[in-house]
Amino acid sequence: MTARVWKTLFVVGLLFAAAEAGAAGDRLANHPSPYLAMHAGDPVAWREWGPAAVGEARREQKLLFVSVGYFSCHWCHVMQRESYRDPGIAAFLNSHFVPVKVDRELEPALDAELIRFAEATRGSSGWPLNVFVTPDGHPVYALLYAPPAEFRAAITELQALWTRDRARLGRLAEEAARVPPTTAQVVKRDATSLADMIVAGALSIADPIHGGFGDQSKFPSVPPLDFLLARQAAKPEGRVGAFLGLTLDEMARNGLQDHVGGGFFRYAVDPGWNTPHFEKMLYDNALLARLYLRAARVLDRPDFARVARRTLDFLVRDMRAADGAFIASLSALDEKGVEGGYYLWRPEELERLVPARDREVLRLAHGMTDAPPFDAGWLPVGGLSDDEIAARLERPVADVRAARERALGILARARGGRGLPRDTKRLAGWNGLALATYAEAARTLGDARYRGIARGVRDYLAGTLWDGARLHRSVAAGRALGAAALEDYAYVAQGLLEWARLTGRKADYALAGDVARSAWRRFDGPHGWRLAEEMLLRVREGVPLIPDGALPSPAAVLVDVSLALSARTGDGELRRRAVSALDRGRSELAEDPFWHATHVSVLNARGDELRMISDK
Repeated sequence: MTARVWKTLFVVGLLFAAAEAGAAGDRLANHPSPYLAMHAGDPVAWREWGPAAVGEARREQKLLFVSVGYFSCHWCHVMQRESYRDPGIAAFLNSHFVPVKVDRELEPALDAELIRFAEATRGSSGWPLNVFVTPDGHPVYALLYAPPAEFRAAITELQALWTRDRARLGRLAEEAARVPPTTAQVVKRDATSLADMIVAGALSIADPIHGGFGDQSKFPSVPPLDFLLARQAAKPEGRVGAFLGLTLDEMARNGLQDHVGGGFFRYAVDPGWNTPHFEKMLYDNALLARLYLRAARVLDRPDFARVARRTLDFLVRDMRAADGAFIASLSALDEKGVEGGYYLWRPEELERLVPARDREVLRLAHGMTDAPPFDAGWLPVGGLSDDEIAARLERPVADVRAARERALGILARARGGRGLPRDTKRLAGWNGLALATYAEAARTLGDARYRGIARGVRDYLAGTLWDGARLHRSVAAGRALGAAALEDYAYVAQGLLEWARLTGRKADYALAGDVARSAWRRFDGPHGWRLAEEMLLRVREGVPLIPDGALPSPAAVLVDVSLALSARTGDGELRRRAVSALDRGRSELAEDPFWHATHVSVLNARGDELRMISDK
């Protein structure tokens, strides 16, 4: 073949790749999902997840390359910059795979199944989550963040395997997807013994120095903390109370909380809660505000109520949209692409912004005395108390407190001039969590302002995302986005129930019941729980239990809501289905109750009276 022919073929190939990438850009440009829209300019010819992409893979007998992430994810941005915008990598993906880009916040059931596959095959998971799926819908290989050379090697090797023996690879993937029936002996335990097991398990992995669980990266882990708090309220125990107090103190005191503007980051990468990944999520902050609100009562800590109010006020100020709903998240990267840049302060900035007398207090109060730990400067964290600073500087405590508050106010105003990208999707489930929190805050604190905020969320859910028969996961510009999953129905039903408890109106209880009954019809069946109504992946037909994760088990939440509604309204069908669900998965529950703390909470509150999970 002549050099001229090679050159012609090369140019044609580049034109074809450019056309594919252009089509992808057309598909994703101006997409209502900021995460999908930011990938419109990639040379990878991304498709959206759906029947069309799966059908294309089947026609062309190609593996699907399903890449899952979300807008505020730091490493998702890194992998986009390093690999998805690399022309050579993009050309290989476009030629040999059907590339699919997924916003995990619009496809929570798909994301959950792929996370489960990654954990089962790799022992870990996270985002960006890249899973190769056969045309028949079986996941075959999962890859998390990888630098370009490693990623290029992985896709090259996988394509070679698929070319050599796709039938065998497909068969292995299909076999791996089968869940063998359990042969373990069923151990039946009552709710009290299961609760005792959770307490013992939690204390065995508790960090006695910094609180929280484990000794590496630290997540808020609200479901087990919420369980321990309820347990402490019912059956006080010194070690449990001390652990809860330590954990909530450390999360609020150090770098997990934003000391300038309020609210919590998603997690910290160190055991002392000082170095966060800087994304802020609606679900974390809604759950944590509710946790601190309850902890203030159970542990008799008024300062925890102040943390709760500060978090609630942050959400209203920074994440509430004009339509009354809350947006999904704030990015980890600032407008210049610097991770945490929005929250960090260089020494010269502090000198320019804050008067010397107040700056002296600020640096002692918020751990800004040593060299800045981030390239972009200091993150204000916990430092000395007002009393300690007053003693060191020989100034009145009131003077120190006023100086600290003035300095933080200066930083807050200065930060208002910075840019922080936002994911403006209004997600049904996450807004359901927010509604539950604000309704409970309004009811327990008697705060009319929180009642008004709760009403705005309720009206958005009932008027925009609920059509009288089904929920939409999200809506933008009149277009339904994503597929509503079990978690959406469960959390929205919970939020509506809390709103009904606040108002006492029969119509509000009826609406919560309508959503709950729709959830049972769509997601509960002979084989157990389904995460989604339809799943293009070939996955399990149903599972008896759904564990807690960062969010409480949606199945356990739906059971709890249904039992509460049936007790209020006399709905026998809701009660029957909830009781049946509580009786499932007994061996799994007894084997590892820690990861099912929400389910065990329901059993403790209601299960014994229903004689479930007990020796018969």
